[in-house]
Amino acid sequence: MRKLAIVLALAAFSSAAWGQAGEVWFNFGESLFQNSGLGTPLASFSGGSASDVKLDDGYRFSFRFAFNVKDHYGAEIGYAFNHTSLDINSTASAALGSPTPLNLAMHMHQGTFDGVYYPLTTDKAKIRPFLVGGVQFDNFVPPGGQSYSGSTKFGLNFGGGVKFHIKGIWAGRVDAREYFTGKPNFFNFGLDNGLLWQTEISAGVGIGF
Repeated sequence: MRKLAIVLALAAFSSAAWGQAGEVWFNFGESLFQNSGLGTPLASFSGGSASDVKLDDGYRFSFRFAFNVKDHYGAEIGYAFNHTSLDINSTASAALGSPTPLNLAMHMHQGTFDGVYYPLTTDKAKIRPFLVGGVQFDNFVPPGGQSYSGSTKFGLNFGGGVKFHIKGIWAGRVDAREYFTGKPNFFNFGLDNGLLWQTEISAGVGIGF
């Protein structure tokens, strides 16, 4: 009888656990960069172009912890690892001593804090569209460098997506977000004007408790 009671309790928890106070997520996707020119090493000589050196698109994965305070409101704390690369064109690479264009792998650490708003549904719904907005820091690590040698910038982000219940405590989500921040300045290249825009497209799986 005791074993039966435990089994029934676990079954009841499994059917009702989604949409509770907290959620833990793992997402994987792509980062797409716009206005990603980091400047040129030629600015002091022949002018060059702001896109002589730029950030390329790359993959990303993230961990997020969400907590819901009311049916329509919550918050989310996250960490993301972004793999990208520096694309250095032939003009700039020649100035840096390379006879060919360069594409150098690098990465970026990202920490986020966002408010979450669920406009249409309660926390018991199986499909929950959501809107997010908040702040982040981006730590850009140069090729071959360590995190402490990187360039850290702060910025804002916004976006949205959909969470959907799969079974028991398990759920899935898709996200689309825009991040904007200052550009890394570990090279002090000239002409590195404007904000860096990053688009996240990702999908993930998580648990609710």
